[in-house]
Amino acid sequence: MRENPSKEQRREGTFAQQVTTKICLETPTKENPYLTEKSYCHGYNLMELMSKRRFVDVFYLLFRSELPTAAESEILEQLMIALINPGPRHPATRAAMVAGVGKTDTSHLLPISLTIMGGQHLGGAGVEPAMRFLRKNRRTPAYEVAEKLISQRPAATEGDWQIAPGFGSRYNGIDPMPTKIAKQLLTLEGAGDTLKWACTFADAITPANVGWLTPGVAAAVLTDLGFAPRAGAGLFQIFCAPGLLAHAVEFASKPISAMPFPEDKDYIIEYQNR
Repeated sequence: MRENPSKEQRREGTFAQQVTTKICLETPTKENPYLTEKSYCHGYNLMELMSKRRFVDVFYLLFRSELPTAAESEILEQLMIALINPGPRHPATRAAMVAGVGKTDTSHLLPISLTIMGGQHLGGAGVEPAMRFLRKNRRTPAYEVAEKLISQRPAATEGDWQIAPGFGSRYNGIDPMPTKIAKQLLTLEGAGDTLKWACTFADAITPANVGWLTPGVAAAVLTDLGFAPRAGAGLFQIFCAPGLLAHAVEFASKPISAMPFPEDKDYIIEYQNR
C-alpha cells in the first residue's frame, strides 16, 4: 500500500517523438545516416561560415540566430578581448594555477577554474542578475536610481558593498580596470543605450566609493546585443576561459615550490579546551 497517495500526480502532456533544435541542421550521408554530410547553423552552411566570417560573428549567430552588424561584431569582440584573462588576482585564476602546479589531470584544469568563475564573487553568477537590474532600471534616470540605492546603504560593515548587481566596491575601493573597459566600449559605434545608462549610473554612485564590477560591464554589453539573461553566466565563463587555461598550463610544468608556502611561524595553532 502506498504511504501517501495524495502526493502522487499523473504526468500530463505528450512527449516529443524526436529531439528538435532551431540552432543546427545536419544532413546525413547516403551511405551512413549516423554520419554528417553537411552542417548548418541557423541556416548558414558551416563551410561558408568558416571561409567568410570571423569567429565572433558565428558566436553571435549561435545565440542570436542572426549574423551581427559590423558595429555589433566589433563591440562583442572587444568585450571578449577585455575578459579573456581575469588575471592572477581573480580566485578562478588562482584555482587554475593551483590545479596546474598540483599536476591535476589536464582535462580537469579548465573545469576546476570555471567552477570558481561561475560563482557570485566577480563571476558568471553575477551577470544574469546584473542584466535583469539593467533591463528593469534603464528607463529611469540613472542619478535617480543611484540616489535611491545610496540612501539605502547599510551601516558600516566589514568587506565590500555591492550597491546593485554588477556594481560595487572591491577591496574598499573602485576597481579602475572595469571602469576603463566600459569607457573604451562606450566610444564604439555599437555602444547601446544600456551601456550608456550604466556608465552614467557608475558616475552617479562614485561618491559612495562604489563603481563598475567586471560582471556588470559584460551584462551591459550583452543586454544591448540582445542576449538572454539566462545565458549570461555561461557566456562570462566562456569569455574568461582562455586566460584560465593559459595560467593552468603555465603552472602545470612548474614544481610545486613555484607557489608560495607559509612558514611555520606564520601559522597560529589554537588548541580547543576540553
